[in-house]
Amino acid sequence: MSNPALDQATTEKLEAAAFRALVAHLRERTDVQNIELMNLAGFCRNCLSRWYREAAEGIGVPLTDPEAREIVYGMPYKEWQALHQAPTSPEALAKFKETSGH
Repeated sequence: MSNPALDQATTEKLEAAAFRALVAHLRERTDVQNIELMNLAGFCRNCLSRWYREAAEGIGVPLTDPEAREIVYGMPYKEWQALHQAPTSPEALAKFKETSGH
């Protein structure tokens, strides 16, 4: 559903603000693991960074996966993993396999 009172530029500004808020929230919630996001919502920080890279490519802006991940994570991905990634529990992995088809 669209709001006819919002023009395209305003809509894009609101969407960009919502994206920035989501990224800020995910950066603050380092306790929430990507596999938990995948199991509950069907996407994770890596998905978000991939969508960002794909959007950049769609308008002719070259962006690598590591660059897009750094935008979402606020630091290089390997650094985030070392600081915040916990071992995956067998239960979380089983749920992921069940819901993702992997």
